Amino acid sequence: MKKATLIGPFKQIITMTGMPLKGAVKDSELHIISDGGILITDSTITKIGGFESLKKTEKIEETITLKGNHVCVPGFIDAHTHICFGGSRAKDYAMRNAGKSYLEIAHAGGGIWDTVTQTRKATQVELTKSTIKLANRHLKNGTTTIEVKSGYGLTVKEELKMLRAIKEANNSALPDLITTCLAAHMLPKDFSGTETEYLAEIADGLFPILKAEKLANRIDAFIEESAFSSQDIKAYFEKAYDMGFDITVHADQFTPGGSKVAVDFKAISADHLEASTDNEIEILANSDTIAVALPGASIGLGCDFTPARKLLDAGAALAIASDHNPGSAPMGDLLTQASILGTFEKLTNAEVLSGITFRAAAALNLSDRGRLEEGLLADFAVFHSDNYQDILYNQGNLKPCMVWKNGNLVFDRHK
Repeated sequence: MKKATLIGPFKQIITMTGMPLKGAVKDSELHIISDGGILITDSTITKIGGFESLKKTEKIEETITLKGNHVCVPGFIDAHTHICFGGSRAKDYAMRNAGKSYLEIAHAGGGIWDTVTQTRKATQVELTKSTIKLANRHLKNGTTTIEVKSGYGLTVKEELKMLRAIKEANNSALPDLITTCLAAHMLPKDFSGTETEYLAEIADGLFPILKAEKLANRIDAFIEESAFSSQDIKAYFEKAYDMGFDITVHADQFTPGGSKVAVDFKAISADHLEASTDNEIEILANSDTIAVALPGASIGLGCDFTPARKLLDAGAALAIASDHNPGSAPMGDLLTQASILGTFEKLTNAEVLSGITFRAAAALNLSDRGRLEEGLLADFAVFHSDNYQDILYNQGNLKPCMVWKNGNLVFDRHK
């Protein structure tokens, strides 16, 4: 039986309705409902509007009345993470801050391969538990949907272990976990063949199982001088595209070129983009591919941010994600990182909030969340405040006091 529940009053509800998918956005374009309420039935928003008028709605079975001032925003969506992994890379971080280069760290046993080694040693049960733990930590910061990549297995067997662990974690974690196969993360050191031979082995051995077990509908690849070239990846992406997978790309992190590959293959998103030039910005702006900025990697590596301002001004769709991973982006705090990116790239509050809500949903090809409106999932974060501007002004220090997921109160900081 469906239960109709009214929640409010909220001093402000930031609905994100009517906002454009692409381009720059002014704060004046935000749709704000004052003294509002949200009526939910099971997992879905059925009405949203003034609290007092909604109280007169027929057949409300429960009313949750909030005391004090509260601001409500859509649940945040983190469209790029690597939170399924084994071990730690704290040593890498210390060496990097001490001035060691990427190669020096790798020669000392660090880098991605260190995480691959530690993830291979972990059991599927261990990976499931650690993924749930990190996912629930994200939820307490307001994130209700999290993309999670494989990519630290780098064999058919080990990638399957990771992907099955993520699927199992999704059954217990409070946020929704959206799985992405990143078996094309790097050429594994213990593979004796070429990049194209490795990719062919992965595509032939892994893709059919992904479909059969419904482990992932997204295929990612790292296009970079240290990983795979645009030529290497061609047959791999062609097979993924033909099999009906969504494609996403680690693009332009250190050198440009990956974003063009993303657009050529009609990728849902191109992520990183720290090295994008005006040429790549124009290519992305004239496409349907979502540009995903990853400020966590810039903070972790001490490098330039994604040119978010230029992308927006050119007309691109910009999402913002944490890139939470054990190496380059260990913080994993989406709201803090998005706030910092906004400061350095001069983004409006509307642009930052768009980037972690409905535009991030688009980067995951999801249309049922990211806004607060009738018919969409009742996913929202609630903050103790009378002004939504406080959320970004505090740069992540103002945490949600409540988080609702699928119409359920799943986190209450008061309890």
